[in-house]
Amino acid sequence: MEKQIHPFLDERIEQYCIEHTTSEAPELKYIDRQTHLRFLKPNMISGNWQGNLLRMLTLMTNAQKVLEIGTFTAYASLCLAKGLAKGGVVHTIEKDPLLEDFILSTIEKFGFEDRIKLHVGNAMEIIDTIEGEFDLIFIDADKANYPAYFDKCADRLRSGGLLIADNILWYGKVVLPLKESDKETKAIMLFNDKVSSDSRFDCLILPIRDGLMVARKK
Repeated sequence: MEKQIHPFLDERIEQYCIEHTTSEAPELKYIDRQTHLRFLKPNMISGNWQGNLLRMLTLMTNAQKVLEIGTFTAYASLCLAKGLAKGGVVHTIEKDPLLEDFILSTIEKFGFEDRIKLHVGNAMEIIDTIEGEFDLIFIDADKANYPAYFDKCADRLRSGGLLIADNILWYGKVVLPLKESDKETKAIMLFNDKVSSDSRFDCLILPIRDGLMVARKK
């Protein structure tokens, strides 16, 4: 059995990168702290290093309409919202209704009501209810559905827009012998193959945290 490959970067290099990244905003520190105190699997939040990348990519695309699939405690939602063009909105979809109160109270607490719209339920159904094209789409939800999310979203992204997906290296499992029962790794590998072979997209994978796919639609 091959040893799992994680973390992908030497921890000293990763720490150096984190130390030389724009400081975490107070509202994001609050979400990080509350997530660790109140919720299971707090490591699912994007964190400041990745969060800054999401904010910058949103800024660089001059995004006004963003789709986020998988809200959790809204850390990435606020990062995306901070990069929006004037009048922009992040449509974020969370399947777990138990997270709704925390997400809404956090959005209200920090004055993001006009920039973040929460949808609770099945993303595959909710996406169809949101009209128009998106400037940026961020996928960070149930891994087994990544290929389906790509199929659903690819046509909804404008030309020049960005598709970003988290956990795309899946703790290194994508390059290790695949277990037949491992549906999540299979789905992520299929997603990566779909994106990289789709002639509509230019793409790359960044080994930040658990891996980010960044794809620009031509």
